[in-house]
Amino acid sequence: MEPIRSQVKRGSAEFAILSVLADQPLHGYEIAKRIERQTQGLLVFNLASLYPLLYRLEKRRWVKASWDTSPQGRRRRHYRLTAAGKKQLAPLRAEWRLFFRALNRLAEVARA
Repeated sequence: MEPIRSQVKRGSAEFAILSVLADQPLHGYEIAKRIERQTQGLLVFNLASLYPLLYRLEKRRWVKASWDTSPQGRRRRHYRLTAAGKKQLAPLRAEWRLFFRALNRLAEVARA
């Protein structure tokens, strides 16, 4: 199956990032890989598009970034969901559920 086109993916990106960060703090590369793995390759984010989204979420204070150093001595930004981000996630999940139900209804009508 092919990955989802960027126009469709764009609206779901923030929700995807917040969802994976709800499980645990991650580095940018790990966020991209986790989304790809959990969606079985249907949502793929390159790092060039992921980092601007992370900066935007950080500016809204939904995500907090901090620097850490890997065992190899590389400095990396570590992202975690803030209390405000957790508060945003529940209504986003509800909104996406409604959206998917509406699309499913359309799909059922189209097949009738």
